[in-house]
Amino acid sequence: MKKTVISLVLLIACTTLLAQGQRRFRRNQPFVTDRPMVHDPVMAFEDSTYYIFATGMGIQKMSSKDRKSWTVHAEPVMTVIPKWTRDSVPGFRNHVWAPDVIQWHGHWWLAYSCSTFGKNGSAIGLLSTRRLASGMWDDEGCIVTSREKRDNWNAIDPNFVIDSNDQPWLVWGSFWDGIQMVRLDSTMHLAKGETPRTIARRYNPGFKPTEPNPTSRFAGTNAIEAPFIFKHGDYYYLFVSWDYCCRGAKSNYRVAVGRSKNVAGPYLDRTGKDMANGGGTLFLEGDKKEWEAAGHCAAYTFDGQDIFVCHGYSATQNGAAMLIQRPIRWTSEGWPELE
Repeated sequence: MKKTVISLVLLIACTTLLAQGQRRFRRNQPFVTDRPMVHDPVMAFEDSTYYIFATGMGIQKMSSKDRKSWTVHAEPVMTVIPKWTRDSVPGFRNHVWAPDVIQWHGHWWLAYSCSTFGKNGSAIGLLSTRRLASGMWDDEGCIVTSREKRDNWNAIDPNFVIDSNDQPWLVWGSFWDGIQMVRLDSTMHLAKGETPRTIARRYNPGFKPTEPNPTSRFAGTNAIEAPFIFKHGDYYYLFVSWDYCCRGAKSNYRVAVGRSKNVAGPYLDRTGKDMANGGGTLFLEGDKKEWEAAGHCAAYTFDGQDIFVCHGYSATQNGAAMLIQRPIRWTSEGWPELE
């Protein structure tokens, strides 16, 4: 059967169709560690097993029974990279960034980023499976692409969120005009007529930082990325990463948060400032003892406990990116804090 990617208005559609049939991917050999090195981790739970999916060649995968001892699978999620990714993103090969995974309507859906560092010619792809344990994923094609000199946003760092009406949404973004959001359809592709809208920026749109971007001369200085939305009580909480990752011990990554009663925003910080205008309450930063910096987070409820997950740049391991897991407690005003 031939699958096609849904066309989008205003040229944000993916530019290619899926090839005939479905590509399928397999998993393989393990090793075990209690201090996994990882970048951009997200988690899932199925049949008494926890899974981590993370940035890596073909998407890194780990599994655990207790979230303490992790089996690192040597074979990636994607042993074959779909041809459409290279057609859509010149220079992309097989280093796949920042996945997200969610279970919805009988399937697991995994979004992933195809890009090259510091440029906004990027694409977000989609895989699906009925069971994580099978290790078999179907290629569902492209959700959205961004183009240099066409779009003032970057199609990386996807996160799925399902609202209170069982409606799926996608948030994503990095630098340029910040964090973007759209409504999805029942196939986890962009709903008809949807166009991205900005829900968070590092700075007020009129503010121009004087310090250059230390990681790329192309990306500018609106240093915000890696959104993750977590529902708690009456609010949706938008976590974002500020400043610069990927520099080892020189990284100054940190996490900020805002909240909204509407999944589409506006997301306000503790002072009431809109994150679309540079708002955000600092949530986590490096302590310079154990962690130089930390970011690209996710949040989950496991066994009745809310858990915050991210990677940190180790102060004792030469800035290596390693897994952080911390319980979340909630203030009487409904704001998250780390235990």
